[in-house]
This record gives sequence, structure tokens and C-alpha cells, in this order.
Amino acid sequence: MRLAIVRQDYHPNGTVERVTERALEALLERNVAVSLYTRTWPKTRLQLIEPALCDPFFAGALWRDWGFARAACTLVRRSKPSLVEAHEPMLCCDIYHAGAGVHAVRQDVRLTHASSIERLKVACSPRLRYLRDIEHRMFGSSWLRAVICNSTMVRDEIRGRFALPESKLPVIYNPVDSAHFHPGLRADRAKLLDRHQVATDATVYLTVAGDAANCDVGTAIDALATLSPSTHLIVVGDDGNLDRHRDRARAFGVPSRVTLAGRQSDLRPYYGAADAFVLMSPYDPSPVSAQEAMACGLAIIASTRSGAAALVREHDGGLVCAPGDAAALAARMGTLQDASVRAGFAANARRAMLPLSPAATTLKLVLLYRDLLAAAGRRPTTLTRPPDPGG
Repeated sequence: MRLAIVRQDYHPNGTVERVTERALEALLERNVAVSLYTRTWPKTRLQLIEPALCDPFFAGALWRDWGFARAACTLVRRSKPSLVEAHEPMLCCDIYHAGAGVHAVRQDVRLTHASSIERLKVACSPRLRYLRDIEHRMFGSSWLRAVICNSTMVRDEIRGRFALPESKLPVIYNPVDSAHFHPGLRADRAKLLDRHQVATDATVYLTVAGDAANCDVGTAIDALATLSPSTHLIVVGDDGNLDRHRDRARAFGVPSRVTLAGRQSDLRPYYGAADAFVLMSPYDPSPVSAQEAMACGLAIIASTRSGAAALVREHDGGLVCAPGDAAALAARMGTLQDASVRAGFAANARRAMLPLSPAATTLKLVLLYRDLLAAAGRRPTTLTRPPDPGG
């Protein structure tokens, strides 16, 4: 039996890659051969993974995605693996890892409050049209056996939009190492606040801005401006708009209450220093930072367009808020100024993360692969994989 993993850009230290490799290690021990189809060989820690380099020439994002999918599917049909897991939408996969959520939903969300110029850009983008089309065709393919969803939000979007049965949509959240991210990090709170000249008696809200498309820092600044002077916002990361955030804080008269900490190699001191975590995502299928914050015992305010919202609701680990609604966010941030309220949410948030350990996530993946590999072995040998995208 052979499992093929298709991922255009493979980074061994990425969250998805680390989870996948732990599961692959278990499969290798069970004599399942593993091939990795990618543009450049990343020197994974698993020496037994066989590289299958697939790096066709491209110019532009559309050609890059389309060309890789077409070339990868050609190689897959030639090598005839038992099972194919793709991390980009393509027609030749048995398993699709929906790490980016649903492209059609992401585009619809982008257009919700878009200007006419923005709508025109989306409508005229060949790459966005390609992603919607190939995604639609993939989800409608009879060859597709399972879609790994990293949140119930993604599962519900795929089920509602493409009518896939829930049996094909296993939910496997990104894992959290609760021994690495833990409430004990608060012991160093005073040290970090002193470094950023934040009063130790302030109510500190933390947000992580790694991507402008997945984090709305502006709404958090607007909300903070309506709260008492004893509140403070720390923004970690660089979404490419730091100057704009700085200007916004000045415009609202709160420059001294907003700390733009920039990129940080280790977020744990910031989780330890914060009183609550805020993530107003326009669309984020599974925000790792929100799960890490919960593991650290922080009450969180999650966007309703975030995969973390279901975890918050299910486990009463904080509050949820519609993205872009500064008034509603301010009300929820105000609620979390009460230390006793925060404490109740924080304890629940921590408990919610304990079952999402790396070992538990690995086991779920291994069992999924086991069942699908067994089913693949019973498929008629006369069946051939679908044609290349665009073919």
C-alpha cells in the first residue's frame, strides 16, 4: 500500500506538516509506503518518505496553482498510489485537506462589504475563478472519499454548499501542546509588561496579526477606544499594516494604550501577560493562536467567522462577536474586564484544549488513513483517476 501526499509548498515546521508527519510515521511502521509530491524537497525528519518533485515552470499565481495541480495529477496517475491526499484542490485526490477552508466562502465573505472596485477585482481575477471552479468540481467528484476539516465551521460550510454527507467530513482540529502552552506562563507577566511599558494593573487584551486577511486589528483598536483608560491592547505579528494601525490608534486618541509588538518568535510570554485574547477574523477556518491562547487559560473573544467560535460556544470558553462590529466587540471586551468573569471562561477554555493533544490528533489521522487505505484496496482495478484540472 502506498499513500501519496500532495502539497505544493511543504514546510516541515508548519502546523499541518508536523501533524501529518506524526501520522505518517505510524503508517511507515505499519509498512505503508509514503510519497510526497511537492515543488522542492524540504528534507523532512522522516527519512523513509520518498520525494516526488513536481516543479513545472510558471509565471503568476494562477499558472503556479493550475500547473502544479495538473503536473501532480499526471504523476499520480503514472505511479498509481493506493491513496492520495491533496492539500490544494485538485481532481485526482481521495482525501482533501481543507486547511484553507472553503475558497468559495472566503471569496463571498471578502465581497460582503467590498467596494465596487474590490468586487470588480474579484470578478476579473482568473485565479479566484479557477479556485472556485476546481473546488466545485473536486467536491462533486465521485473519487473523493474524505475531506479533513480543521473545524466544525469548515465541515458545515462544505456540507451546506456542496451537499457532501457528514460521513465524508471528519473534523480534526489542529493540535495544541497543553504542556507547552499553559497558565503557568502568567508568572512572567510583569516582566513583559514592563518591557512594553504597560501598567501591571491594566486589563490587557492580546491579538495576533499574522495575516491581514485573517485578522482585523482595526476593529480591535476602535473597540478599545471606547473602553476605560485602564485597558490596553497588544498586537503581536505584522499583517503589513502596522503604520496604518499606528495612525488609527493616534486618530482615536489611544496611541499609548496600543502596543504594536511586531513579529515574535515565541508567543508564550505574550499569552502569559494577557488577560484576554481577541481575534476578529473576517474568515479564518482554524486559528492556531486562538487555540494556544485557550490552552494558556485565556478567555477569548472569537469572530463568528472563525473556526474557534464553535469551540468557544461548545465549551463556554469566552464570547463570540460578528467581525467588523466595533460596538459589539467593545461590549464583550468590557464584559471581560471583570476578573471573575474572565476566570470562569479561562478555566473552561483550558479544559477544552486538553483533549486536542498532538497524540490524540495523530491517532485520529492514523485511524482515518487505515480505514481509507483498506477501502482503497477493495476498489475495482479498472477504475482510473479523473483527468487533470482543465483537461
